[in-house]
Amino acid sequence: MHKRLKKLARKLGLVAAAGALALPQAAAAQMFITDPGFASGPVQGSDPLVGLPIPGATPEEYRAHLLWNLRAGLNVAALQCQFSPYLRAVDNYNGILAHHSEELGEAYKTLNAYFKRAHGKEGQKRFDDYTTSTYNNFSTLQAQYGFCQVAADIARSALAAPKGQLFATAQQRMRELRASLTPVYDRVADYNPYLIAMPTLPPLDKSCWKRDRLKEKCATKLAAQ
Repeated sequence: MHKRLKKLARKLGLVAAAGALALPQAAAAQMFITDPGFASGPVQGSDPLVGLPIPGATPEEYRAHLLWNLRAGLNVAALQCQFSPYLRAVDNYNGILAHHSEELGEAYKTLNAYFKRAHGKEGQKRFDDYTTSTYNNFSTLQAQYGFCQVAADIARSALAAPKGQLFATAQQRMRELRASLTPVYDRVADYNPYLIAMPTLPPLDKSCWKRDRLKEKCATKLAAQ
């Protein structure tokens, strides 16, 4: 089993050593005070939103395509989201590879076979190019906080999914993962509770005062302000 995981780790670009694979205890993390509310909803493997086009693919190959894009997105998150230890990006990604190794291994074989069938001798190179471009399509700087928050939440869901059911997580969460690549900003930033509200001062013109009382015409003007 250990050799099998090491072999899969080399194929999938495992971040940490394969010998250290373990299912961690997931920890919740929140990068925003107000949740951005990224678009969500199920998506099929044949949807252009998933990733690069794979024309002529079978339903099984589209399934593998969806899984492979989810894995690539979480792999990129493991590399880009280490600034926050609370996200557990690397540990959770390694845990997913261990927990869902068989399903991911089948996706790898299915996609590899697709590219060989579709492109003949160039199949392996096309598959390598496809994988590289898929990684690059998840790389982000301006949207890093949103992407890392969503990827971390998806990783926790993937760890909780029974073996053989990672596809269901990919189907339900890929739209949200792609949406998180769009920069968002915390809406609460528009309001600063630490600012001191300054009251409107009454006019200091002597013509507005009679003894210590504000004249009615000036009081009316102040109230309007």
